[in-house]
Amino acid sequence: MIVRRNPRPWELFFILRGSIVPQIWPQMLLVALISAAVTLLETHGAIRLPPIAALPFSLIGVALSIFAAFRNTASYDRWWEARKILGQMVIDARGLARQALAYLDADPAAARRLALLATAFCDALRCHLGEATPDEAALRHLDAADRAQVAASRHAPNRVLALMSGAIAAALGRGQISAQIAQTLEERVTALSGELAAAERIKSTPLPFAYSLLLHRTAYLFCFLLPFGLADSMGLWTPLFATIVSYTFFGLDVLGDELVTPFGATENSLPVTAICRTIEIDILEALGETDLPAAPVPENFVLA
Repeated sequence: MIVRRNPRPWELFFILRGSIVPQIWPQMLLVALISAAVTLLETHGAIRLPPIAALPFSLIGVALSIFAAFRNTASYDRWWEARKILGQMVIDARGLARQALAYLDADPAAARRLALLATAFCDALRCHLGEATPDEAALRHLDAADRAQVAASRHAPNRVLALMSGAIAAALGRGQISAQIAQTLEERVTALSGELAAAERIKSTPLPFAYSLLLHRTAYLFCFLLPFGLADSMGLWTPLFATIVSYTFFGLDVLGDELVTPFGATENSLPVTAICRTIEIDILEALGETDLPAAPVPENFVLA
């Protein structure tokens, strides 16, 4: 996720990191080259293009703008929902660790295990959303038995949830907590399970392909045909204005693609790793640890 202050007016035209230009400059360059070729050929009389009225381009442009706005709104809704899911995960992971340390004070080892399972869940979810096996960050706080089970599981975060529930049931069976406290702890586990399912829903159910394909095709056709409609009236200004228009439409198109995958690895994806490190730091500090991981900071304006 891009993290930077609002640019000053004179910086607006020079910022690349955090803009969409690095992703769309090939398309913009192609439109500029087509525009320059069409303009030069017509200016030197090599070709004679019949004038095209502005009305068809206006109608297509308006329809394309409205459709792009609808698609980007749908994409942003997914991004915003994913943001709320991760925020709630922070609350529930911290809450589970805090309650475990408070209610299982008779068995510090069991309390510590449950708290560390909470941070392991967050990193296991991060790996699961990235379609990767649990890495060292997800396993490093687990004991040998738990580590082996999570590493061997086909669904690591779900296995961690099962270990949490097992730890709570074991504490209840030993009489270390009452049934009411066990229910309170289990409610946190259930909440984490709900956040896992919600994140999986966003990950596994993208926007309909035809919805995006229609916008992609229309944007490319509009921008590549635009120079032929502008050359007669705009003359040598055609490459400039065609490139500006292509920046708008291609930019909206690519931005929608990035927002629709909030757990991806793009600059506009959510900082899942940073959120996991924040949870880990908070839980380890609650456990009395002093050797804490470094706090997440943006690198070149990007918080991963």
